[in-house]
Amino acid sequence: MAPSAVPIHGNYHGYYAKRPSVNDPRLEVLPTATFTNKRVLDVGCNEGWVSCEIAQSHGASKVVGVDIDDMLVRAAWRRRRTVWSAQGPPIDEETDATGTSRKRKRAPNPVGEADYFPASCAHSLGPLPIPPSAPHLFPHNVSFRTADWVNDTIPEDEGGYDVVLGFSITKWIHLNGGDAALKTFFGRVAAVLPPGGQFVVESQAWETYRKAKRMDKKLRDMAQGLALRPDDFPRLLAEIGFGEPVRLGSVGDGGFHRPVDLYTKL
Repeated sequence: MAPSAVPIHGNYHGYYAKRPSVNDPRLEVLPTATFTNKRVLDVGCNEGWVSCEIAQSHGASKVVGVDIDDMLVRAAWRRRRTVWSAQGPPIDEETDATGTSRKRKRAPNPVGEADYFPASCAHSLGPLPIPPSAPHLFPHNVSFRTADWVNDTIPEDEGGYDVVLGFSITKWIHLNGGDAALKTFFGRVAAVLPPGGQFVVESQAWETYRKAKRMDKKLRDMAQGLALRPDDFPRLLAEIGFGEPVRLGSVGDGGFHRPVDLYTKL
């Protein structure tokens, strides 16, 4: 999908310039082992910052980022190369005879040191080539696709996922497709998760719909017929087989201060 002049799907270009962070605070509130050795789907991945962080620093075996905007997906592939270029040598800890823990470099190691080289290196000299490696190691364990995932399947869906991530997308699905689209989205998530699979949601408050719907007449018209509210999400997800949500906290500054909830499929 070509980008619209107005980001009616929440497909903001330069989104992470407005929400900058080395480590995304939304990931920091999740249990440590949430992504370890897991297959992860990041719906509405934008420019791939979160997808790459999960793949590089949180131990995921596979991360698939999907977004409706093809230009954002192209940017996500570039982000993958940029993050790889900034990765330093693998590190490990060893304890000397005095009991002091010291870091030393070793290879091979599943994870290199993130943000080791300054971004100016890749900017001035170009990104580093990506060598062949095991498919579960970064950056080979992260990929991106352009798709309207609410309505269309992608090849990776066939294998299912252990974790589905829905950061800052429920409002846009709701305003573009109405209550039916939101129910379809939740149903799609349930369909690709096994029992014990987890759904991480950062939903936007109902009050924020007011500003968003002013972007486009289609959104304004759709908003008039919405009966569901974010407070209804736990009930909707319970109806399709999820347990009670765990409120992990509210993170972010200003308008980005939103709750992060964790649902487990029963």
